[in-house]
Parts: sequence; structure tokens; C-alpha cells
Amino acid sequence: MSAYRDAKGRPLVAVTGLGVVTSLGRGVADNWAALTAGRSGIHAITRFPTDGLRTRIAGTVDFLAAEPMVAPVLSEALAAAAAEEAVAEAGLPGDFPGALFIAVPPVEMEWPQRQALAAQATGEVTYADLLRAAATRRFDDWHDLFIFGTVADRIADRFGTRGSPISLSTACSSGATAIQLGVEAIRRGEMRAALCIGTDGSVNPESLIRFSLLSALSTQNDPPEAAAKPFAKNRDGFVMGEGAAALVLEEAEAAAARGARILGYVLGCGEKGDGFHRTRSSPDGAPIIAAIREAIADAGLDPDRIDTVNAHGTGTPENDKMEALGCLAVMGERMRSVPISSNKSMIGHTLTAAGAVEAVVSLLTLRHGRVPPTLNYALPDPAIPLDVVTRARDLPVRTVLSNSFGFGGQNTCLVFGAEPA
Repeated sequence: MSAYRDAKGRPLVAVTGLGVVTSLGRGVADNWAALTAGRSGIHAITRFPTDGLRTRIAGTVDFLAAEPMVAPVLSEALAAAAAEEAVAEAGLPGDFPGALFIAVPPVEMEWPQRQALAAQATGEVTYADLLRAAATRRFDDWHDLFIFGTVADRIADRFGTRGSPISLSTACSSGATAIQLGVEAIRRGEMRAALCIGTDGSVNPESLIRFSLLSALSTQNDPPEAAAKPFAKNRDGFVMGEGAAALVLEEAEAAAARGARILGYVLGCGEKGDGFHRTRSSPDGAPIIAAIREAIADAGLDPDRIDTVNAHGTGTPENDKMEALGCLAVMGERMRSVPISSNKSMIGHTLTAAGAVEAVVSLLTLRHGRVPPTLNYALPDPAIPLDVVTRARDLPVRTVLSNSFGFGGQNTCLVFGAEPA
């Protein structure tokens, strides 16, 4: 067996570049320092008035210039910043020698643009009036801005990626799905490199209200940094966050041939969808269990080879319970002593970007042999018998399981390794 083939004889997929932006800062170094120090990026929202809202906090990224401050523009700015760092670290010359797979939030016109359209109507506002207003030159830029795929097109142009850029949205597993698609393309021999990005800049009044109506958000606004409580008994919902992460994936043999520094390997991918409910998990946990089991098997590993779990860990009552059920079902009693951590306790839930952000954190965990903490775990839930890391923990880490579970039963799990399995 070639050193550059995995246990199943497929091309081994190496990671040669990482980039990340969250509410904790721009860049891998700043984010890793903050995460391992247990510093929170969740704060009171200042971007727009929150009077009357039940949730008034988020992990917003307020330090990037993005005008107008609408989700597609900020998502593009976040993606570009993360990709610049990842591509620079990979050291690939010229245009990017592979395809772009980018997870972006579902886009639609936000309230200010809808109000501007309505203001163009005379008399009673009808659908025909709105269509006529939207057809005027004044709204051409908005039309382009709010088309799904625009962010991907612009990022592809910026980095010179090959082929048609792939935009995808699989709810909160989207960032992990982007990585999975890149891995599969390299394994099939379609390309030797892939730029995989997850990005989300969609904290706005409308999204806060929508998630609030689903009773998904924490309402513990004061103090903001104490709101996100993954796996704790008194958890009451997630906190929205913004951010982006980018990974440069390469066929390991090609990366080695050009002398690239290999940061780790994507050893396994597992995906399982179900149609049980638009927001709830299947009560038997079968889809989550299947995704975890498939990722470990795809990596050619036994469950007892997983050293730590980078949890989806949103802090909602149901999600954390179902994730624990899934991990225990696959890894058995040993799971009770496997360190598990959720960085959403510090940066919030970055939604479409979460799977990619957590992939970067997983790879940094491998590099440094350090598991970041889970904040606000002061009151353990006896129904979740897991080893939740509350202070950064140093230990030998060779493999990390990273979980991403989305609304609608869209579940994607990834296994990262410091070396080939």
C-alpha cells in the first residue's frame, strides 16, 4: 500500500492551509489563543437596535468593513479573509489549482431592502408594484447581491479556482459538508486540491426573531458571555455567531511532492439525513448515530481510536442530549472518559460556517495537543454523562471526531488525524 493511500486504497487527503475569522478575532493565531484561554466573543449586539427582542446578544464580527451590512456582503468579506489566510499558508503559487466548495447562508432580501421596494409603489402595495420596482436600475445591485451563488462566484474570481464554484447550504452542517465534498472530489481523482469554506454573517433582526420563534435561542442576556451553556443542565438555547473558516485540501502525494507542510489529514466523512422534522432530531438518534459511525468507519478506524470529540454542542436542550446519545451509542462506555468540548460556548453558533470553523479548531487541537474548554459548564446534566472539558486540557491527540448536526436532520461528521490511519 502506498504511503499516500488510505486504508481503502483511496488518495489520502491532506490539509495544507487553514484560515479563520470569528468574533474572537481574525486569524488562526488570535482565535486559538482566545479559545484555549477560555475567552468569550459573545457580547451585546450594537449593529442594530434590539429593543423588544428576547435575545439581545450574539457573537457578531464587527471589525470587518462590509458595506452595506447585509448577510451576503459580510459573508463574502468573512470568506475572503479566511481564504486569504488559508491559501497563503498553503503556499500555492498563482491561481488556486482546484475547485471551490463554499457553504453560504440561504439568502433573501432583508427588511430594509423590502421596505425600499415597497416605498416605490404608489397607493396600495401590490405584487405587481414590487416587480416593477425591482426591475428598475436602482435595484440591479440588490438583485445580484441576493442571488444564491453570488458569494461563491466572487470568491472564485478572487482566488482563481477552477471549474464551477459549488455553493451549498445544508443548515448547520453546511461547513462540514463543504469539506466532505472537497474530500470526495480528491478521492475520486477529479482534482488534486480543493478550497473548502464555510461562512456566515447573518446576524440581523429577522434571523434573531425567526430563531426566537422556534424557541432555539438563549434568552439569558446578562452577562452575555455566560449565555451559551453546552451540555449544562441549565442550558436554554444557542447564541448566534458569525464567522468563516477555510481549509486547503490537497492530495497528500501532490502536497508532499511540492514540499508543502501537512497540517493534518481528513481521514473520514460520514453523512446521514432524515426527514423526521424540520427542526427536531429523530428521537431514536438513528441518523446521528449513523453519521458518527460512518465517519469513523470511513476513516478505517475503530471507535476506540477517537481521542477527543469536537462537539456540535449548541446548548439547546434537545441537541446536546441527542449528541450525547449518539456518541455513547457508537463509542460505548469508553465515551464517558473521552474529552469532549464545544467552542460554541465562546463564539456562539456560526450556523453555516460552524462545521468549517470547528474543523479548523480540530486540526489545531491535533497540532498543539490541547483541547479548548467549554465555558459555563457549572451545572452538569446527569442525563449527559460525558467528560466535558472545562479548562484547556493538554493531552496526546492523534484523532478528532468533529460533529455537525443541522435542522432537518442534516448530519455530517468528520474525522481528522495527525497522521494517516
